[in-house]
Amino acid sequence: MAEYSEALSTHEKALEIREKTLLSNYPDSAQSYHNIGLVYHSMGEYSKAFSFYEKALDIQEKIHPSNYPLLAVSYNSIGSVYDNMGEYSKALSFYEKAFKIREETLPSNHPDFAESYNSIGGVYNRMGEYSKALSFFEKALIIQEKSLPSNHPESAHWHNNIGGVYQNMGEYSKALSLYEKALEIWQGTLLSNHPFFGISYSNIGSVYDNLGEYSKALSCHEKALQIKQRALPSSHPSLATSYNDIGLVWNNIGEYPKALSSHEKALEIYQKTIPSNHPSLAAIYNNIGSVYDKMGDYSKALSFLEKAFGIREKTLPPNHPSLATSYNSIGLLYGNMEEHSKALSSHEKALKIREKSLPSNHPLLATSYNSIGLVDYNMGEYSKALSFYEKALEIREKTLPRSHPDLATSYDNIGCVHRNMEDYSKALSYYERALDIREHALRPTHPHIQTLKNTIEFVKTNL
Repeated sequence: MAEYSEALSTHEKALEIREKTLLSNYPDSAQSYHNIGLVYHSMGEYSKAFSFYEKALDIQEKIHPSNYPLLAVSYNSIGSVYDNMGEYSKALSFYEKAFKIREETLPSNHPDFAESYNSIGGVYNRMGEYSKALSFFEKALIIQEKSLPSNHPESAHWHNNIGGVYQNMGEYSKALSLYEKALEIWQGTLLSNHPFFGISYSNIGSVYDNLGEYSKALSCHEKALQIKQRALPSSHPSLATSYNDIGLVWNNIGEYPKALSSHEKALEIYQKTIPSNHPSLAAIYNNIGSVYDKMGDYSKALSFLEKAFGIREKTLPPNHPSLATSYNSIGLLYGNMEEHSKALSSHEKALKIREKSLPSNHPLLATSYNSIGLVDYNMGEYSKALSFYEKALEIREKTLPRSHPDLATSYDNIGCVHRNMEDYSKALSYYERALDIREHALRPTHPHIQTLKNTIEFVKTNL
């Protein structure tokens, strides 16, 4: 925090001197405006950063030719602000302007190309275009490997970025390996309180959450939060990311009031710092809605889930995986409200998007198959339910650790179908597999454990 204030003060003094002694459109004034923008950008004050970047660009466009290399720096910085504000098409447009200048003026292996490839890859990743994102990140990595030592702090960013794409594609072990490599590089090159460690622990924590290793996930997210609290302003959007991540883990553990509290802290920060139609706000609304759903407060749940969907529908491409997340969450809510036809319609929309946008063995496809199976089960269509549950199980057995709670969900659901079809020995076999996982993966107080124990006792009396 003190470093940001110091940097800001230094750049503002430099600007004041330059404005008094130089012409208003002098290149050094542009540099000062850009430097002040960089500090505000790092502080998460995106509108202020944008204003200073634009002032710098305005001077540069007046005094330099249209392909001047410093213009590329300004275009990339403005693109980055749009990216942070969730305006991905505008971000891409500015990133491509920067790339075009670099293409005209720099050798093909210049390190600035790595920045452009990285920026463009990042926006494609957030737009859900994972194969394009991976292609750009790999181009950046090739340049970086040629121009920088393997343990250079900058190289950790490329490992994190490629890891992020693999995580979004459901390849969690690859993602974890890349995130750990990034952390290792930073541990060897940066001071222990550097904000980048917050990024690393957040990334690693989110993969552990995906892998169902909730205690490890919580530990990493809490480390990330502590680092960010020391290094960043209290309203920085990155703090909201950590509160949200912690909320997701509490939700998965079944600690719903704690989950709600964490998500609400994230929401409070985002409402102050990012635009009202930002995809990150949609994610928070969706997460809060899902917690209310699990707590049985269906009217509040629907209100938050619809807010999330409204933002995503307006701001994301029609086949973006986050839209599928919204449809799935709304479908689960309608299922709990026993509005089965609405539930089925929502889950089928989610599945359609996921089939188009994700690899065929992605765990989120299993989520959709499981959700549709649940609706069929609740409608008494047991053979249909079993078919969808088995599709979900097949993907989960291939892609998730054997102790993952989602596998327990699949075993539990298949057990329920066999129980209702009065095949009690098969039901017991699946229920016991589910219980074994849950007792290892979840806290003893998790509601799913006691419910399952009661069900097993019931089945045993019918054998």
